Amino acid sequence: MSIKPLADRVLIKPADAEEKTASGIIIPDSAKEKPLKGSVIAVGSGTKDEEMVLKEGDKVLYGKYAGTEIELDETKYLIMRQSDVLAII
Repeated sequence: MSIKPLADRVLIKPADAEEKTASGIIIPDSAKEKPLKGSVIAVGSGTKDEEMVLKEGDKVLYGKYAGTEIELDETKYLIMRQSDVLAII
């Protein structure tokens, strides 16, 4: 199954959460921070007022509460507006 975002939306695969700290302490699932970076998987075509700047494969930073979580083929993704993305890294 594939998803094609509409208008100015992008589909992002969040980066995996840190499993260990630098000192080797294992972090339990309940204490893991939600990742704030990820990879762009698909982009919409934009709107007449907003051109799409992001493209597939870009690594991006986004806000902590940005986007809507969806699950597709047992993989979690975020779908959000391009304006919710803070930076390309």
